Amino acid sequence: MKKPAAPKKQAKKNQQPTVISWRFAFVILSLFAVFSALIIRAAYLQVLEPEMLLEQGDMRTLRVKSDAAMRGMILDRNGEELAVSVPVQSIWADPQLVLRSRHKIDERRWHALADMLQISPQQLSDKIGADDTKRFVYLQRQASPATVDYIKQLKIPGIAFQQESRRYYPAGEVTAHLLGFTNVDDQGMEGIERQFNDQLTGKPALKTIRKDAKGREVEVLSQTDGQASNNIQLSIDQRIQAVAYRELKKAVMQFGATSGSVVVVDVHNGEVLALANAPSYNPNNRKNTDSNRYRNRAITDTFEPGSTIKPLPVLAALENGTATMETVISTGYGPVRIGGRLVRDINGYGDLDLTGIMRKSSNIGVTRLALGMPTDKFLDMYYKMGVGSETGLGLTGETPGVLREQRRWGEHALATVSFGYSFTVNAVQLARIYATIGNGGVSYPLSIFKSSNKPQGERVVSEEHADNMVAMLEAVVGPGGSAKKAAVPGYRVGGKTGTAKKAGIRGYSDDYIGSFAGIAPISNPRIAVVVIINEPSGDYYYGGEVAAPVFSAVSGAAMQLLNIAPDATDSRITKVSEVPNAG
Repeated sequence: MKKPAAPKKQAKKNQQPTVISWRFAFVILSLFAVFSALIIRAAYLQVLEPEMLLEQGDMRTLRVKSDAAMRGMILDRNGEELAVSVPVQSIWADPQLVLRSRHKIDERRWHALADMLQISPQQLSDKIGADDTKRFVYLQRQASPATVDYIKQLKIPGIAFQQESRRYYPAGEVTAHLLGFTNVDDQGMEGIERQFNDQLTGKPALKTIRKDAKGREVEVLSQTDGQASNNIQLSIDQRIQAVAYRELKKAVMQFGATSGSVVVVDVHNGEVLALANAPSYNPNNRKNTDSNRYRNRAITDTFEPGSTIKPLPVLAALENGTATMETVISTGYGPVRIGGRLVRDINGYGDLDLTGIMRKSSNIGVTRLALGMPTDKFLDMYYKMGVGSETGLGLTGETPGVLREQRRWGEHALATVSFGYSFTVNAVQLARIYATIGNGGVSYPLSIFKSSNKPQGERVVSEEHADNMVAMLEAVVGPGGSAKKAAVPGYRVGGKTGTAKKAGIRGYSDDYIGSFAGIAPISNPRIAVVVIINEPSGDYYYGGEVAAPVFSAVSGAAMQLLNIAPDATDSRITKVSEVPNAG
């Protein structure tokens, strides 16, 4: 009988391993490496670069809400709204949502969306794009309410709407050049809108909040108060502005002119009551509008004023004592040679006093006056009246014109300056000159804003001589004068016509500028009105034919709107023999 092998088995059972299995070691080392990497990464993110985590968290939870501030209104002197902002909505798309749900969208709804946006379905697809990482793209800015309502009913995933404001101009083209317009982002681009954009634009109130995963507001982190926008009140009287634009537009069309301008100024304070240009444009719909139409010609375009400047040499002679109201000037009956060149009148007028020189618009008469005084005294009257300097209007783009200094003035050069050539002005500059005359010789800077405080004026002409000039200007409009068509029924008015050839590259062309500048009413001047008709075509181009009727209509309506009582009486009419019209 064999003995059992118990001791051997017991020894095997009691044997202990002396080396860790390589598999177990690998697992331990792997776990140690992973945990070490996690600890190092966590330490790096938490200690060395915590900003990235904070930024990622903020991107998911932080939001900034703003309460948009509506753009300020532009008002006329009576509080009438000239420019207002109206709430509108813009249409935008989330390309990510649109592309993800594109296969679920009924093609008829997709085509209807494209039709409302006035583009093709393919253009709509191109606009949204194929990049599903983008989250925002505009489809249409400042859409009409009808368009927004219809697209909302389509219920297309990813199409959303954003509240904005749009500028609206109730008077349209009547005030377009003065007010200008804003772009789609409500920033001023032209005129008053551009120049005073900061005043008209308010600052929105901002609130930084934190939202949870469901989009609920859980915390307000910061809040900044907004700043309300400011309204701007202009000196413009919308009623006079409308009349001025209507009459100007009619004249430009009637005489086939390329353009025209009208400026109306209150002589008592220099405030501009109307400033209109034609042709104009509709600021509410500028589609296909030539950018050349945006120019405010009354302040940007300069021209040689022609006979409208003749009050200045007459005033210079009175101020310097080289002539009096009784002085008689021999103008002869034909052209005269001045500085080797001829100066002529339309007709021979013989001997004329100062009133006669103005009434007949005698080039020879004002030339004799200019050459009869020291050159510096003669030119000083032009400078004091503002020729060659800005009017104070302060509008961007104003071109003040040029009166060039010369070391030595020839006689013919002085002669041409005396009857309105060899220098340039703009319409507002000319209006300021006549406002100064109407205000008794006190000059005010022009202003486009209504103010309760009268500005500081400067006396540039004695009151006596300014009043004498007002009387002479009345004679121009009366019997025997060159501007009978400027007369206003029931009112005494005065002014001066101008007909100047336009200078070109090769000298003077066959194009003309017909103009009229005047004052009303004569008994107590209140307004100065300047009318410019640029390049009238056909047989009528004299200022007395094309511009004087506009003055009559505009000044007559303005005096009625300003409640100025009629001042005409039969006793003031003086019988003077009729003569042909001059420039």
